Amino acid sequence: MTAPADVVTRIEALREQIHRHNYLYYTENRPEISDAEYDRLWRELAELETAYPELVTPESPTQRPGGRPGELFAPVEHLVAMLSLDNATSPEDLVEFEARLKRALPGIVPTYVCEPKIDGLGVALLYERGRFVRGATRGDGRVGEDITQNLRTIKSIPARLSGPLEHATRLEVRGEVYMPREAFARLNAGLEEAGQPVFANPRNAAAGAVRQKDPAITAARPLEIFLYHVSVLEPPGFHSQWERLEALRASGFRVNPRSERVPDLGGVLAYCRRMEAERDRLDYDADGVVVKVDDLEQQRRLGATAHHPRWAIAYKFAARQATTRVVSITINVGKSGALTPTAQLEPVELAGVTVANVSLHNEDEVRRKDVRVGDTVLIERAGDVIPYLVQVVTSKRPDPPPPPFQMPTHCPACGGAALRVEGEAVWRCTNTACPAQLKERLIHWGSRRAMDIEGLGEVIVGQLVDRGLVKDFADLYGLSVETLAELDRMGKKSAQNLHRGLEASKKRGLSRLLNALGIRMVGERAAQLLAARFGSMERLMAATEADISQIYGLGPHIARAVTAFFAEPRNRATIDRLAAAGISMVEEGHTEGPKPLEGKTLVLTGGLSTLSRDQAKDLILRLGGRVTGSVSKKTDYVIVGEDAGSKAEDARRLGVPILDEAAFLALVGRA
Repeated sequence: MTAPADVVTRIEALREQIHRHNYLYYTENRPEISDAEYDRLWRELAELETAYPELVTPESPTQRPGGRPGELFAPVEHLVAMLSLDNATSPEDLVEFEARLKRALPGIVPTYVCEPKIDGLGVALLYERGRFVRGATRGDGRVGEDITQNLRTIKSIPARLSGPLEHATRLEVRGEVYMPREAFARLNAGLEEAGQPVFANPRNAAAGAVRQKDPAITAARPLEIFLYHVSVLEPPGFHSQWERLEALRASGFRVNPRSERVPDLGGVLAYCRRMEAERDRLDYDADGVVVKVDDLEQQRRLGATAHHPRWAIAYKFAARQATTRVVSITINVGKSGALTPTAQLEPVELAGVTVANVSLHNEDEVRRKDVRVGDTVLIERAGDVIPYLVQVVTSKRPDPPPPPFQMPTHCPACGGAALRVEGEAVWRCTNTACPAQLKERLIHWGSRRAMDIEGLGEVIVGQLVDRGLVKDFADLYGLSVETLAELDRMGKKSAQNLHRGLEASKKRGLSRLLNALGIRMVGERAAQLLAARFGSMERLMAATEADISQIYGLGPHIARAVTAFFAEPRNRATIDRLAAAGISMVEEGHTEGPKPLEGKTLVLTGGLSTLSRDQAKDLILRLGGRVTGSVSKKTDYVIVGEDAGSKAEDARRLGVPILDEAAFLALVGRA
């Protein structure tokens, strides 16, 4: 069965949204949607992929956990993938979970271990012969960030083990770094008193503290950890999850004292009810209960999907909810001119924070929920993070009822005409000189994953636009130190630092430039693929829609957006001005001529002695190949370095060719 075009489009849109939200949550620690809203997107994608399995790709969020690792720290390949967990939101979901277990292993009578689901930062700790040697973030589940030195500052992480695990040749354990609630309150009080920004919640505070370049900052933050899993143990031992937890405790690790072994599903349901009733009395944020099959042999036989183990599930507590009134609906203007309706609310306390506004996303969402000014609405903070409008309480709607909300036909920021393109849910301002759009585009231009200009933030951008100093990207590079120093809150030293940042950004290369330009549908990954294929702005601008759509991982929609962008005379003029300002228009290391990896799919595992992982990936992309995070029958080569993980075994099992570092370098002509 051939999938309809609208299904293909919807799947691509869902994947892009979920990848973005994964990155915001796991890497940037600044989620924009609630857990419940994320789960709805994920379930919709999973259902569509189940209905159209021919559209499943290895890069789909359903086939891999987490988000991309960041760039602040060296990459670390996990010995065993750090998978996500399947979710349960009701007792019926837990009943179905046990039914699946019994269908997979007929005749079993499972016992369980239940543990509070801490809302913190997942980490993997590696010990060799009892000594702590490495710690890493979860990252994308297969590759995380090396944060060893920061983790060494957390007093509850033992540097040397004692007890039953101290003689293990190699031991990897998983845990959750968190900040106790009382410590979080003290930290925020101190920050507020010092006039510094406060953290939204304990998870953000913990994640931000652990991912500091300076370990002294981490050491100054009140962090704790609970360990919950043994992922690698050499030599092997233990027969149950409960034995593992007991061994962790006896070896010096902190294990949550509220973890319990229960004999049956009835015990699981009772534990979940009790923990949900007690959640406010805990000294840490817990958003649910993790339920695991206790028997390790049963775990082994049940196995895992690419996304989650089949022997565990996360029971999510009911979201925190409150009712309030919609005072007004305002419109925010994004960098691409998107007009986003936002409900301004009568402030309401919800899970410890005051909620005064909530995004309504787009016109279709407003109409679906029929949100009107004056309505009483139900708000939740699912996952206790992002406020989300669940529904209108229609029984409390005023009489006579307020009129339905209408999207404006003109931009509220500049007065330019606003249009909704057929097939899209978003209205956009059509005024290319709209100052609100320009500000958002400039903020994106200077962001870390674009041109990475330190000091070019919201306040400075606002002044530059409002004073008429900057009307497009190229104007930034004509600003003098003296002009910058005249801005509010900008002394000469700050102006010099910003000017140096602008100069340094000229050499970022083509892929970052393409990301920074804000081309619709072109994010960091698409920009890298375009730069790797074409190598220069000149060749990319000359490319046809067909040329671009042939690049694996892009497709016709992105190709259409790219060619449309460069067809605009205004955009081409901006490119010319940027080139005249000295902005690099080429990708460093790009090669011409035949590409030895054209159309090939490669997987990297282990460390290479002559290249970092990022360098190896860049080389593969430049030579026409693509890099994926998991091995399948469609993989052409697996490159194996030192301390290779399970991917090498996967390659042998599937008959995929394995190359060592020397063979890989010979293949790409660098031997």
